[in-house]
Amino acid sequence: MKRVDDFRLRFGKQELVPIVVGGMGVDISTAELALETARLGGIGHISDAMVQDVSDRRFDTSFVKEKTKLYKYNIDNSDKSGVKFDLGQLAEATRLHVGKTMEAKRGDGMIFVNCMEKLTMNGPAETLRVRLASSLDAGIDGITLSAGLHLGSFGLMADHPRFRDAKLGIIVSSLRALQLFLRKNARLDRLPDFIVIEGPLAGGHLGFGMDWAQYDLQTIVTEIAAWLKAEQLPIPLIAAGGIFTGSDAVSFLENGAAAVQVATRFTVTHECGLPADTKQEYFKAKEDEIEVNTVSPTGYPMRMLKSSPAIGSGIRPGCESYGYLLDGKGNCAYITSYNREVAAHPDDKNIVVMDKTCLCTHMRNFKCWTCGHYTYRLKDTTRQAADGSYEILSAEHVFRDYQFSVDNKIALPV
Repeated sequence: MKRVDDFRLRFGKQELVPIVVGGMGVDISTAELALETARLGGIGHISDAMVQDVSDRRFDTSFVKEKTKLYKYNIDNSDKSGVKFDLGQLAEATRLHVGKTMEAKRGDGMIFVNCMEKLTMNGPAETLRVRLASSLDAGIDGITLSAGLHLGSFGLMADHPRFRDAKLGIIVSSLRALQLFLRKNARLDRLPDFIVIEGPLAGGHLGFGMDWAQYDLQTIVTEIAAWLKAEQLPIPLIAAGGIFTGSDAVSFLENGAAAVQVATRFTVTHECGLPADTKQEYFKAKEDEIEVNTVSPTGYPMRMLKSSPAIGSGIRPGCESYGYLLDGKGNCAYITSYNREVAAHPDDKNIVVMDKTCLCTHMRNFKCWTCGHYTYRLKDTTRQAADGSYEILSAEHVFRDYQFSVDNKIALPV
């Protein structure tokens, strides 16, 4: 019976273990997790979500403090159109986060940055351009374009000297999305180096509507693989979403995928950025405690634990400090919902907002517990102590289990 280790992901002459650890923000996919994945021969992601806050935590910078001080006067104002990011500071934070990670890299694997288009930051094009260029400047091996179709993102990098050197890929959930991307970027004569196909069982934001359960990852992979073959486009496909065991991975590697992207099982590793008590919540989760809802201001459905403190929270929008989801006019769906509830309950000290959440603040504080469909199976991957807590795993243990396991077995820690 085949194992994941019997396959290799190839970029030209370079061969990698076909395991990609997804880019979970905000700093859930830490530099430590990405570095360990690269050391083991796979591809690790860091995320550029809220990179200035991540820089403050990692390097004791003060980007968020300075931005908050600058816009303190506007905190009680519902109009956030004047709250802007300093592009120089954004570039500096990105270069710090990416550059220091690349300096520490060891092993034969690669490190990519997950770049989210939906972080519009009240300046969608210019802030995205800075994040992309700064990542390339800092020596990142590759960039995975996520959270949107990114129809113009290749164009934002086209004049960078590493545009044809770094590995550039996109995340799609349908053949139609891929075709649209390729058509819009045909003039650049630059195909993506890889395509991540994210299915309906993935964690966090989904590329489907609330009818997500009607779709199947293998069906989408098969359809896209057949189309690429017919068009003579040899682009590696990376299957993602709901791949819980090494045997799950092998089934995709035998049927059109060049690699798999996994994340859920790495959320409960030492190297993951989630707080220890939150990791225990993931271990304890039951199947009926996982839901797909529409509380994200991005407009995408999002899978999370029902017990997430972010759900129903009515905190004041933190745009002066963060503001990552402000569109080009300073709007955000959470601000609209928050102002509606304040107007309806002017005398209430504690506002409750059920339909949307302040994603920036809650993701920053690890209060929005996004998760994969099979999070309820995490308890079966480790051992439970007498006090009811579960043993945290190492990233190497989980990676090796994916790489070498057979017969749908999961190795427990020794």
